[in-house]
Amino acid sequence: MAAVRGLTAVALRVVTPWQRSRILTASRGPRALREVSSSSPEAGEGQIHLTDSCVQRLLEITEGSEFLRLEVEGGGCSGFQYKFSLDTVINPDDRVFEKGGARVVVDSDSLAFVKGAHVDFSQELIRSSFQVLNNPQAQQGCSCGSSFSVKL
Repeated sequence: MAAVRGLTAVALRVVTPWQRSRILTASRGPRALREVSSSSPEAGEGQIHLTDSCVQRLLEITEGSEFLRLEVEGGGCSGFQYKFSLDTVINPDDRVFEKGGARVVVDSDSLAFVKGAHVDFSQELIRSSFQVLNNPQAQQGCSCGSSFSVKL
């Protein structure tokens, strides 16, 4: 798994097929994380929603304390781009979103650009990748879905 860390969404599309038989066995330990549910005060606009296909894929590819990190960087053909990577370190300014044992972590700066969006895993003949769907903060995006411009 170390070879996959730090890859962009485009590079993650190429590194397939993943081993399908692994199941997440993360220990909760002293850093026990809480699941953000729709009834919690943090839910709603400041939340990232994980689709069932995202959860299933993360359970297949992560080991131990690994999780999917979603970051927003400047660049791409529309101004900003999504970056996905596998990580094991949770920073103080990170928000953790969990569903069914799968975790997606977003730093507070990136969260401002993706709050309310859905993280999905799409598998097609020509590529397989994690994607951000229905981003209410995005005004428009490019045709490949990896970059976007923000609403002002």
